[in-house]
Amino acid sequence: MSKNLGISIYPEKTTDAENKAYIDLAAKYGYSRLFTCFLSPELSKDDLLAKYQPLIAYGNQKGLATYVDVYASFFAKMGIELDDLSFFQELGAAGFRLDRSFSGSEEALMSYNPEKIMIEVNLSNDTSYVDNILAFEPNKEQVVGCHNFYPQEFTGLDEGFFVETTRKFHEKGLHTAAFVTSQSAQFGPWDISEGQPTLERDRYLPMDLQARAMWACSEIDDIIVGNAFASEAELKALSLIDPSLVTLRIELSEELSPLEEQICFDVLHFQRGDISSYMVRSTTPRSIYKGQAIKENPRQAKIQPGDVLIANQTYGIYAGELQIALKERENQGQWNVIGHIPQEEAFLIEYITPWKKFKFRKEVI
Repeated sequence: MSKNLGISIYPEKTTDAENKAYIDLAAKYGYSRLFTCFLSPELSKDDLLAKYQPLIAYGNQKGLATYVDVYASFFAKMGIELDDLSFFQELGAAGFRLDRSFSGSEEALMSYNPEKIMIEVNLSNDTSYVDNILAFEPNKEQVVGCHNFYPQEFTGLDEGFFVETTRKFHEKGLHTAAFVTSQSAQFGPWDISEGQPTLERDRYLPMDLQARAMWACSEIDDIIVGNAFASEAELKALSLIDPSLVTLRIELSEELSPLEEQICFDVLHFQRGDISSYMVRSTTPRSIYKGQAIKENPRQAKIQPGDVLIANQTYGIYAGELQIALKERENQGQWNVIGHIPQEEAFLIEYITPWKKFKFRKEVI
C-alpha cells in the first residue's frame, strides 16, 4: 500500500489566505491529504458549502484530497440520507471520517455510494467495530481507517495498543492513517490544544522523529499533521523520510575517515536474523569493503549503549562490520567508535528487528 502525508486545516480559526498558503507549502513537498472537521453545530449545509468548498477545491487543485471529520449524528442533523452522499461530492471531499460510528450495517451500505466517496472509520477503538462492518459485506475499496488525535495531555494512545489496532485493520486489507503533532503549530479544533498526536509518546518529540518512529513500529500507511500550522522545516523533514526503513540520527565522532563515512551512510544496513542481546549487527559492509584498510582508531576503551561501531583492520574477517551497541562492554581496540545515537532517538533501536533495514542521517533537516 502507498504511504502518504497529510496536513490539517481549521477554517473556523484561521483565514482563507493562511490556509491556502499552508496548502501551497504542503503541495511543494508532495503531501496528498487534507484533514478538516465540521465544528460548529449551528452551521447549515449551505453554510458549510460556502465556508469549506472553496478551500477543498483549492486543495484538490494542488493535489491534496480532503477528508472531513463528522459524527454519526451529522447526517440526521443535515438531512443527509445514508444512500445519498451527494453532499460530500458537492463539497468536493474525497471522503468523510466517522469520529463516532454507526452499527456497521450503515457503514457497509454507504460504501456502495455511486459518488465514490470514501468511508473512513475510527481505528482507535479496540472493539469488534471493523468486524461488524465487514460482516455486512462492504465495498472494501471504499472503506479506510484513521486513528484519533488527542489534544489533551496524557490521553493519547499507548504504543502497544496503537500497534495492535493498526495491525487488525492492516490484516484485513484496509488502508490506515494516524496523526503526528507539530511543535510549531497553535491551532486545533478545540480551545485546548496540548499537541495533537495519536500516540502519547509523540506529544513533545520533534515531528519527523514521531513519523519515523510510527512507521518503524507499526504497519500504518498515511501520517497526517494534526494541528496547524506546521513549519516549513517540519513539513520538509517529513517529506524526506523513507517509510520502509528505520532511520536513525547519529552524532558523529570527530576525525572520521572517508571510508568510515561511506560504511555508515552509503550502505543499506539490516539486522541479522540471528540476533544478539549485545548489539545490532550489519555485516554487509564486510563484503562490500573487503580488503580496504580501515585504520585502527577506537577513540574510547568502553563501548556504551547507543554507540555506533565499525570493526577495523585488526579484526580480520570482521573488518568493516557495523554495529549499534545495546549493552556496555570493553573495547580491546578492534572497534572504531564512529558516533552515537542521541538519547532522544535511542528507543528507535528496538524497532530494528531481524532482517529490518535501517540507515543513518547526520542531522535533522
